[in-house]
Amino acid sequence: MSIFIFRFIIIAFITIAGYFFPPFNLAPYIGAVTGFVLSVVIVYLETRIRKSQFKIIWSSTIGTFTGVLLGWGLGSIYQTIAEDNSTTTFIRIFFLLIMPYIGFLVGTRKFEWLEPPNLLSFFREKSTGSSNKILDTSVIIDGRIADICDTAFIAGPLVIPQFILKELQLVADSPDGIKRQRGRRGLDVLDHLQKSSQVSTIISEIDFPEVKDVDSKLIELAKHLDAKIITNDFNLNKVAQLQGIPVLNINELANVLKPVVLPGETIKVFILKEGKEKDQGVAYLDDGTMVVVDNSRKMIGQNIDITVTSVLQTTVGKMIFGRYNEVS
Repeated sequence: MSIFIFRFIIIAFITIAGYFFPPFNLAPYIGAVTGFVLSVVIVYLETRIRKSQFKIIWSSTIGTFTGVLLGWGLGSIYQTIAEDNSTTTFIRIFFLLIMPYIGFLVGTRKFEWLEPPNLLSFFREKSTGSSNKILDTSVIIDGRIADICDTAFIAGPLVIPQFILKELQLVADSPDGIKRQRGRRGLDVLDHLQKSSQVSTIISEIDFPEVKDVDSKLIELAKHLDAKIITNDFNLNKVAQLQGIPVLNINELANVLKPVVLPGETIKVFILKEGKEKDQGVAYLDDGTMVVVDNSRKMIGQNIDITVTSVLQTTVGKMIFGRYNEVS
């Protein structure tokens, strides 16, 4: 309540000052209206600033100040080579307005450009690309990323956005038991990654308040950091690829690493259950690949040798079809 009273007092004093000391020789009541409008604009800007992050305020200030200096410098250069005073004045005013405007936009929309590490990077030798990799919620909960990192197959820092941590915490605090267990597993995976000596982790504070969807925030962050996204989410995978963002999908990696089985080979499987067709049995390899075996329904619960007849690649993985040749 006190802040509202303070704002009212500020508006009232500026309005009164405009009435008794009207600017530009205006009539007193017009000066009061001018003071009132200016004070309302200032209070509105103050409310917007209060809702903004400090780094955005800082970067927008630096961007605006840099724009003023560039605008003044460009206008002065033009003044030294131009003879038309009217055109010179217009050009100087143009630069003094447009350059601070551009600087302000850069500061508010691309605030990470003005962070000290990024400013210093302009004076360093440019690398061929960023090695940052951003983790999403699905891949953290999945947990296999920790095993992959332990084998040192993934290099470069793993970026964990603060908004992903918040989403993970909401899952861990869910009243649903299964969701709560998945969320806590994800937190354990992050703890393991932070303690791992094979890979470094970075908690990113960069957020996009105007973007509500978490997947959209991930894509925006990947664009800003020039980073890759590690995910298991099929939809996020496709949307990111459409926008030109490299994606590392753990499920695709797992499918590629499954052992290759060719038609005609003989493999040993354990018939776990009956299949849909007559005399069919179903088995699974160690990596979870389903094996459908003809003439094996009566062999449920036993290990048998089968001959592979065909291999079918699907969107969720491979399926192997085989035939059990009874020994007479």
